[in-house]
Amino acid sequence: MQTPASMVMGIVFSPLGLVLVFTAAITPQWREGHARLTVSGTGSFLRAGAKGQRTGGRSGSAEVLLLRSDGLWESCMQVEHSDLRQCWPVTGPYQRDPCVRLAQGLVLTSLFLCGIGIVLACIGVRCWMDLPLRGVAASGGVLVVIAGLLSLSALGVYTHNLKRLGTDPSQRISNPKLPQLSLHPAGSLYFGWLGSCLQVVGGTALLFCFKQPRCPTCPSRPEQTVCPACRSCPEITSKTDMDVYEVSC
Repeated sequence: MQTPASMVMGIVFSPLGLVLVFTAAITPQWREGHARLTVSGTGSFLRAGAKGQRTGGRSGSAEVLLLRSDGLWESCMQVEHSDLRQCWPVTGPYQRDPCVRLAQGLVLTSLFLCGIGIVLACIGVRCWMDLPLRGVAASGGVLVVIAGLLSLSALGVYTHNLKRLGTDPSQRISNPKLPQLSLHPAGSLYFGWLGSCLQVVGGTALLFCFKQPRCPTCPSRPEQTVCPACRSCPEITSKTDMDVYEVSC
């Protein structure tokens, strides 16, 4: 039995988009930046393996490059060219920033709606029935499209305010220990953009299920349409079930 191409496209792209958006949500690489610090004395963390340090003009001083990355729920700090990495839940001004909280709410809502939409789409595709439940599948497509738009909105808000998130308007940086911290978009944002676009494309494909297929007419009875559930036409009845389903579905 042939499944409509729009259903196949929607049932493939929607879960893929959900996985990518979920991956972006849980990873702490929405933005990242780096800053060079001159450390007086060789501390224990430098002796542990900061291979990229450079000795300064004064004895016992070293310059290290710190890499900072932030996500929606976690932030990380790492010394370049070393295994030293520490992550912690987002706190402080960054956690309380309205744009961060808005992005968190939109992403969570998007994941929930997309999950429900995929369940409805799977039910509508009817792996265990002769005919697809087009209305159910299309309803799932509506939820998937809304989920994609919500995640796109979250990504847009975060990207637009990326360099200002968690900072004091009166200061250029939020943490004076990280001078000249340059922030830019990181990998998780790109996963999120790709996943959101796939959600919109997959949901839109499922929306085509609202359009009912045109049933063939019976040559001997032009006034009567013939569907798999109504096989009163001799010409159609003589065909195999596969042929009938391919024409109607």
